[in-house]
Amino acid sequence: MRNQPVVVKDRIKLKDFDPGYCAGLEKKETKELTARLGHRIGELQQRLYANSNHAILLLFQGMDASGKDGSVRSVLEFVNPAGVEVANFKVPSDEERAHDFLWRIHKAIPRFGNIGVFNRSHYEAVLAERVLEIVPRKVWRERYGQIVDFERMLAANRVIVLKFHLHISREEQAVRFKERLANPEKNWKFSHADLTTRQHWDDYIDAYEDMLNATSHAAARWHVVPADRNWYRDFVVAGVVVKALEDLHLKWPKSREDLSKIKIK
Repeated sequence: MRNQPVVVKDRIKLKDFDPGYCAGLEKKETKELTARLGHRIGELQQRLYANSNHAILLLFQGMDASGKDGSVRSVLEFVNPAGVEVANFKVPSDEERAHDFLWRIHKAIPRFGNIGVFNRSHYEAVLAERVLEIVPRKVWRERYGQIVDFERMLAANRVIVLKFHLHISREEQAVRFKERLANPEKNWKFSHADLTTRQHWDDYIDAYEDMLNATSHAAARWHVVPADRNWYRDFVVAGVVVKALEDLHLKWPKSREDLSKIKIK
């Protein structure tokens, strides 16, 4: 079994990756490292916002209880909320169904200078809609190419797309579901729909594998992140975000005015 987080470049099988992998790290020290990375993200976000010539999109997909919300909270803990745009895609509305499946997605792409977050995304169109047979095979198979073309267009227009598949085990999902049922403060997180999805576990794994292999491309690679340990999951995601921001080599922009002539009285 391959134990490390992976950037998908060659064909993969999810069974080859251990959802509980943590690189031999300790929880306390790793959470401290993640906090440092979070502070760094906050610093770099200010430069991103000041320059406003790029956008960063963090896209999260994973089985129920894999920790999409938790990862977002941890990784973006120290950013300015004014520079963050979050979209959580539910069942399409009547208006959304009257357009192509990417219409509502494009509308939610963050503006330049901002960090955008997709908790689930356009990939539901090749996951849930495939597994639940909402669309026929011919339709969802053609969507792979359409998605890749869409993301390449975003990248060509200075939108950095970071895609994370949070890889959780079926056993750990059961533990988290039981915790939601037992804890009154987490009851609201539980839905019978989660059980329906769980009944189709193997079908979803097949759909995820096809998705990862068909839509990981040079402009927007998939990152498979072990998600059984929340603290390691967040550490991996934070590291990817920091690297993407640092790779932009952003400097503070110069003023458009000659500030030497301004007098404050």
